[in-house]
Amino acid sequence: MNIVKHFKTITHHKLLVMKYCFKVGLYKQGLLHDISKYSPIEFSAGIKYYRGYISPNGVQKTVEGYSAAWLHHKGRNKHHFEYWIDYGINEADGLMGMKMPTKYVVEMFIDRVCASKNYLKEKYTDKSSINYYENRKHYYVLHDEVRILLETLLNKLASEGESKTFTYIKNDILKNT
Repeated sequence: MNIVKHFKTITHHKLLVMKYCFKVGLYKQGLLHDISKYSPIEFSAGIKYYRGYISPNGVQKTVEGYSAAWLHHKGRNKHHFEYWIDYGINEADGLMGMKMPTKYVVEMFIDRVCASKNYLKEKYTDKSSINYYENRKHYYVLHDEVRILLETLLNKLASEGESKTFTYIKNDILKNT
């Protein structure tokens, strides 16, 4: 039944993110990560559109033309770059990515790694997250500094592996923030 499968999927993802957040010292974020996925609007869409290999939010968007679950989720979770899209200081700049606090960029990176692990299962490699990102980055609305940090972490993971990347995050990225 989809209710059990969806619950297991989101809980497995949440526990993975928590493990890696704890590894780099982001304890509060690890505990609170994606709590909104258990809210009625997100959880019910997750059950209805569950597939097991992709986000139910994308399926909901395809079927209904938008995803109420995703709009709810991104508006409550600061680790999503979409949370940080706003009008620029100059009105003529239009919508743009705002600078995210470093701890949320790190959580976004961890979220991407864990989503790849969750959906790809045994097909996951340390290059999976950068490959996913590269196929979509042309339409991501990110602040330049956020993009640089995210790409640095994704590339480091792909070339040097988890151990070195998470040590780098803890000792070099987060140590001074």
